[in-house]
Amino acid sequence: MDSPKTVFSCLSLLLALILCFSPTHSSNTIGKGYRLISIEESPDGGFIGYLQVKQKNKIYGSDITTLRLYVKHETDNRLRVHITDAKKQRWEVPYNLLPRDQPPPVGKAIGKSRKTPITVQEISGSELTFSYTADPFSFAVKRRSNGQTLFNTSSSSNSGFGEMVFKDQYLEISTSLPKDASLYGLGENSQANGIKLVPNEPYTLYTEDVSAINLNTDLYGSHPVYMDLRNVGGKPYAHAVLLLNSNGMDVFYRGTSLTYKVIGGVFDFYFVAGPSPLDVVDQYTSLIGRPAPMPYWSLGFHQCRWGYRNLSVIEDVVDSYQKAKIPLDVIWNDDDHMDAKKDFTLSPISYPRAKLLNFLDKIHKMGMKYVVINDPGIGVNSSYGVYQRGMANDVFIKYEGKPFLAQVWPGAVHFPDFLNPKTVAWWGEEIRRFHELVPIDGLWIDMNEVSNFCTGLCTIPKGKKCPTGEGPGWICCLDCKNITKTRWDDPPYKINATGVQAPIGFKTIATSALHYNGVREYDAHSIYGFSETVATHKGLLSIEGKRPFILSRSTFVGSGKYAAHWTGDNQGTWQSLQVSISTMLNFGIFGVPMVGADICGFYPQPTEELCNRWIEVGAFYPFSRDHANYYSPRQELYQWDTVANSARNALGMRYKILPYLYTLNYEAHMTGAPIARPLFFSFPEYTECYASSRQFLLGSSLMISPVLEQGKTEVEALFPPGSWYHMFDMTQAVVSKNGKRVTLPAPLNFVNVHLYQNTILPMQQGGLISKEARTTPFDLVITFPAGASEGYATGKLYLDEDELPEMKLGNGQSTYVDFYASVGNGTVKMWSQVKEGKFALSKGWVIEKVSVLGLRGGGQASEVEINGSPVANEGKKIEVSSKEHTYVVGLEEEGENKSVMVEVKGLEILVGKDFNMSWKMGISGAN
Repeated sequence: MDSPKTVFSCLSLLLALILCFSPTHSSNTIGKGYRLISIEESPDGGFIGYLQVKQKNKIYGSDITTLRLYVKHETDNRLRVHITDAKKQRWEVPYNLLPRDQPPPVGKAIGKSRKTPITVQEISGSELTFSYTADPFSFAVKRRSNGQTLFNTSSSSNSGFGEMVFKDQYLEISTSLPKDASLYGLGENSQANGIKLVPNEPYTLYTEDVSAINLNTDLYGSHPVYMDLRNVGGKPYAHAVLLLNSNGMDVFYRGTSLTYKVIGGVFDFYFVAGPSPLDVVDQYTSLIGRPAPMPYWSLGFHQCRWGYRNLSVIEDVVDSYQKAKIPLDVIWNDDDHMDAKKDFTLSPISYPRAKLLNFLDKIHKMGMKYVVINDPGIGVNSSYGVYQRGMANDVFIKYEGKPFLAQVWPGAVHFPDFLNPKTVAWWGEEIRRFHELVPIDGLWIDMNEVSNFCTGLCTIPKGKKCPTGEGPGWICCLDCKNITKTRWDDPPYKINATGVQAPIGFKTIATSALHYNGVREYDAHSIYGFSETVATHKGLLSIEGKRPFILSRSTFVGSGKYAAHWTGDNQGTWQSLQVSISTMLNFGIFGVPMVGADICGFYPQPTEELCNRWIEVGAFYPFSRDHANYYSPRQELYQWDTVANSARNALGMRYKILPYLYTLNYEAHMTGAPIARPLFFSFPEYTECYASSRQFLLGSSLMISPVLEQGKTEVEALFPPGSWYHMFDMTQAVVSKNGKRVTLPAPLNFVNVHLYQNTILPMQQGGLISKEARTTPFDLVITFPAGASEGYATGKLYLDEDELPEMKLGNGQSTYVDFYASVGNGTVKMWSQVKEGKFALSKGWVIEKVSVLGLRGGGQASEVEINGSPVANEGKKIEVSSKEHTYVVGLEEEGENKSVMVEVKGLEILVGKDFNMSWKMGISGAN
């Protein structure tokens, strides 16, 4: 839905560009840091030290005199460094919200301390080493295998930063970095320069309802984590650094250093050692929570719009997709279905329940699903049951003892306090009640940064209607006055909120408001959406025991364990299309792999050409949804003939590779591996791809190279070293010996998708609904290096009853298959190893076709055997054919032998049973 801060942000964009993003005081003037006065081993195997401030000052408040340092190697590849007030508990991300080990309690010394620590001490783990200097205190983290320093807080005359600062409302710490380090992360923001962080750009983390069209400013989520990729002597090493802190912060990246300036909480650093990018996300998500399992249907195509004013409109949308033969799995409602925009209600006029239930019964039988929006603001209305029950259960955030009053779409609202266990129970009950009213298949939780159309302390005006019911609906009509009387509303250090140092309570909950147990909004602001997500997940799970589907706009560290994300209110512009790739790839690093942008842009209306190109990208977003603004003309994919054609092509391919996407969903759930990945995840040795943001991979080996500029009918694509085969014409190949840029034809309805060598890709026949597509026979596409006389390929396939809450083996309703293939000595072999094949056998899934790409020579396949028996003896109508590869760039210019693709059709190989298959190649021209 449209952002209430859009107008403010657009007007302030010019000002934001002019403002110098620099602190009021350089850190060199703030203080002289701390000295370590003792350190010892703690009973849990960590180390505890005490730090004393060297010289107090009043800049940004008083220094905390004594700090407690806690260091622990939590796993072989994860190190934690926790620094807090030694005498009293400070705010931290709640341990029940984001489960993790707790440090020993503060307020008491443990054991006997060494009063004069030696100058340098090391605490070594399996992969990482922690070392410190006592006076002034600094610490460094090094990689044991090569001795490289990953993080070093030591200040010097040429480091460009000062000593550590720790005050109640201002924390500062810095690290030096090598110039050649490539950094990724620190979001959420729209990065105009691509996925690789750019020195001297602003990186502010504080959840805001600011439209994603605003570049390089804090947006809907807060993820204070970065991945650092370095190439050391030709060998790649990646690690990540998380500062687990929910308070607002500015992060200054200068190329050779990085400085955190945080307005509260503690320093709670986690370092994960990698060394590969996939290792990093594995180790990171093992800490913050593995990504949520998604139902199979959620990987289909979704259609939404703010402005489907009545039921007949969405009925027509579904019919129009079917007539246009464009795949569609899920139809969505923004707030149009609600009664006066109130949560958990139905409009009796626009969406009468009886007719809606008939419609849902019809689409559910087809296999389609229905998802609706839900905002956290609960309308203040004495006749509204949700509000009545909320007040009776005392579930709302308070200001001076009363529920805090704000304004969102229904008008005056209160915001539920999801840190309160009673609120979580009440929310779950409201979800249950609504599900009884309307059998929804998922929830879309929006506006949860949290967004407020007003600022400050507000009252409902007397004698006038609020809202008026006219205009865009986001104009504040409450009677409000600013709140600046406390240091929580007006902190001493001003983060660069919304890119213009806006007050942190601007258009949100007043930061001096209180949550459960006296927690201040000041501290808990950026976890509001996360806490709502956890409560929503619990509520949906309790209804029918099905796998929940939740789409959340605001996210925090750990949100991916429960929800998908979309990138918010973008524009129908080429720049928004380009930026969407970087944001999507960042969220894979953040542990939220189910992510996508509004296809064709939320507003204003895209051009026909742009919508063509956008669906060619969006068809390969992990979460693929077309969504538009109330005030934009209709932009469903069937509105233009050319776009419909592009959609049939691109979504047609998506629906064929759904088994692959679902297997990637399983991998994400088990290891954190992103579904959509930057090229460097698979090619970390190839430094040319470190900044690549115009292409992406699905999994390890399927590369999308889209057109992202107006008027272009070709695309320059970067091909990392190896052989790549075009998915729309598998006879076309690109062979890139050392990596190269290749210009490819890309007419309007055409997208370049290439499959890398050494891969086995499971596919099906496609369809217009995932439920149908899932019943069709399988194809295996096997790729070898073009023209190689020897090769090896692997692939995997995960299948299950996709609405079970858990995604795992061992429940009798799932199957996992490892596929293998080799070529050598003129023989092609392929085989499978099946785990728990009963489920796949019960579904009758078979492999009907095998395509093997890149085989050397030009002869025919012969002596085909399946499970040891010659095919000729089976009496089956099996067809064997071969085609020569043509090279866009490749073997011909290298003067090497040609290669062929061999297809074997008419097979009936059971997916759920181990099989082996082989044939001889009649190779011509081989050595």
